[in-house]
Amino acid sequence: MNVREKQELREHQYLSPYASFSDESQGRDEYEEPCDIRPIYQRDRDKILHSKSFRRLKGKTQVFLSPEGDHYRTRLTHTLEVSQIARTIAKSLLLNEDLTEAIALGHDLGHTPFGHAGERALNRTCDGGFEHAMQSLRVVERLERHGKGLNLSKEVRDGIINHQTSGHPTTLEGKVVQLADKIAYVNHDIDDAIRAHIISEKDIPSKYTDKLGHDLGQRLNTLIHDIISRSEGRNDIIMSPDIREAMTGLRAYMFESVYTNPVAKGQESKAEEMLSMLFIYYRDHLELLPEEYIQMIRTGSEETDRVICDYIAGMTDGYAVGRFHEIMIPVAWDVY
Repeated sequence: MNVREKQELREHQYLSPYASFSDESQGRDEYEEPCDIRPIYQRDRDKILHSKSFRRLKGKTQVFLSPEGDHYRTRLTHTLEVSQIARTIAKSLLLNEDLTEAIALGHDLGHTPFGHAGERALNRTCDGGFEHAMQSLRVVERLERHGKGLNLSKEVRDGIINHQTSGHPTTLEGKVVQLADKIAYVNHDIDDAIRAHIISEKDIPSKYTDKLGHDLGQRLNTLIHDIISRSEGRNDIIMSPDIREAMTGLRAYMFESVYTNPVAKGQESKAEEMLSMLFIYYRDHLELLPEEYIQMIRTGSEETDRVICDYIAGMTDGYAVGRFHEIMIPVAWDVY
């Protein structure tokens, strides 16, 4: 019995009967020889961690565009916070931590530069629209490794495509990530908004803070403990109705006070316009796309708009600004 098989056996001895067991995975679309050390979900986690799309998350906006300071969240730090919260819950409920972490690390791989402003721009300009959860799935299935994809397990891909509120993950681990994503972004966005002096702690309605807590640590502690206590021994991941109501109210408050705040979001219209212009430009100049994207169009395997979306969605904020400057901004030239 090799190391992987021993770990798979320990999962059956230790994990909840409601957990997703590695040796019961529905597998990959293309067969791969199993690793002799790592179970399937651990291997998926490693594939995501070493991917180019994961590394690019460090250069993508979470909420605040180009803030002055090094302590504001990026899409990468958001992803890591989701992973930490999700793993804490999964470990406490004796669920599969490797599967949970793989879903968490992969859930935003398809996000655009400039956060949801970029998503809106591509959704408006691309024939067929654009949605980041679907793009995250496309990244791992189609775009990574020069078009080969990462060949992840079906359970990880299910969690990625279903991580948004409207999704319906088929595993408890996927449901954990779905909630951890909401917990992470609502709370760290509050933290960033306070740092930016857009709101203060005392501005948050007391009907929410009295239930959830009066600082970041208290709120995270309340929400995580509530999910664990309510879900323990159940074949579901749930929250207490009053706690869920408070978190939903807190999210609504953030939309009113931060997500539509002209100070915090005043640059978003510029970002949207820039990405829309890039999209239209590349649609008229397909020859300027990288060769691997040109090949996707040439072979007829992909629609042109979708390939342009792939290219722009994969950009970091800085790379998108650089391409726009290179394409759209006149440069001085020497006539002598």
